Amino acid sequence: MKIINYLYKTLFFLSMVLCQLSCKQEIQDIPKVNETMALQPSSENITLDEVNLTKDIVTFNWKPARAQLDDHLVSYSTMLDVVGNNFGTGTAIFNYEDDNVFSRSFTSEQLQNWANEKWGIPANKSFTLEFRVVAQWEGGATFEAPEVRTVRITVNPIKAVVFDADKVFLSGSAVGGNKVEMPKTLENLDQYAYVLNLQPGELEIPVEFNGETNYVVTSDGSTSLSDGNAVGIKMRERVFSWKIETAGEYRVVVNMQKATATIYSPTKMLAAKTVTWTGDQPYTTTVTDLWMHGSINGWGTPVKMDCQVSLADPQVLVYTGGKVGTTKFIVTGDNSNNKNLAYAFSAPLTSAGVAQTLTLTLGKVTELGGGNSSANRNSYFTIPATTNVLIFDLRNMTILALKR
Repeated sequence: MKIINYLYKTLFFLSMVLCQLSCKQEIQDIPKVNETMALQPSSENITLDEVNLTKDIVTFNWKPARAQLDDHLVSYSTMLDVVGNNFGTGTAIFNYEDDNVFSRSFTSEQLQNWANEKWGIPANKSFTLEFRVVAQWEGGATFEAPEVRTVRITVNPIKAVVFDADKVFLSGSAVGGNKVEMPKTLENLDQYAYVLNLQPGELEIPVEFNGETNYVVTSDGSTSLSDGNAVGIKMRERVFSWKIETAGEYRVVVNMQKATATIYSPTKMLAAKTVTWTGDQPYTTTVTDLWMHGSINGWGTPVKMDCQVSLADPQVLVYTGGKVGTTKFIVTGDNSNNKNLAYAFSAPLTSAGVAQTLTLTLGKVTELGGGNSSANRNSYFTIPATTNVLIFDLRNMTILALKR
């Protein structure tokens, strides 16, 4: 029994000694990394500029991340998204920055288009964006933790007068018996357009919303036709009408977003774009559809796009589909050598007149080149993944890629 008591006392003493020794040993922290990257926006609250759409409205600048003495190579990537989206692959704007570039800028046009088309921000509603820059290292003998900085800015959108509408019609004595519903245009879902024959008389544009009917009215109250010119409009309950004096085909366009209406009489009727080119013989082509040709189809049979011609302007073509890749847009589906010689809409030439290939950016209106020269025919656009709408404005020579 004495031996057992002795062992208990000895073990208890040893355990106490060990506890004291362990308590004296300090916990060794991992050495802290001396991060140096700092991120700063040019402004934390911006208002998009309707007058200078293509000018930079905000710039994010950052100081370089910490320097490494070994063979580590640093690279920077940036991303922009609406707060709450968590930089998702379907919503974020990603960029890999070039060496020695420590800033990224965005224009009013880009932010407004992304807000409307990519992020689904309601019209006239302010929103908060977050911008993130990530510095990462590759190579070297050790792992280097990345440096990450994120800032937020408030964006006030371009204010637009948007009228609520379930349906928009054309009616009155100039239309005849039944009123005609105006469809939305594919290129702008806040725009309505229609082409129809009118007789001398009164033209009304009633708008139905939530069971009530109001009428489109010129801002100055004038009932005279401002042929081919966009005029400001507002809504009112009482009937309003334009005076139509000449019978014929008219084009009527109502842009709810811009709060304008444009009426084209037969003397101002818009025409589709016509181009000339030489293949196996001289051709004159009225452009009502386009074909994709390039690596997108292996330079084989051109891919018919089945574009829809806008009712607002016959020189606006809208493609809806998921075909993506590198292509030019030609005016013939002929599978002979004419496909290689045809007039092509493509990336604009460089300032030196040289062919080039450019990648479209979702939501950004881009200059469109066109011609029959070798340089035009050897220029291409790369349509980015997830694109399902292409809008060709052949009157103003622009192209817009969207995801809807």
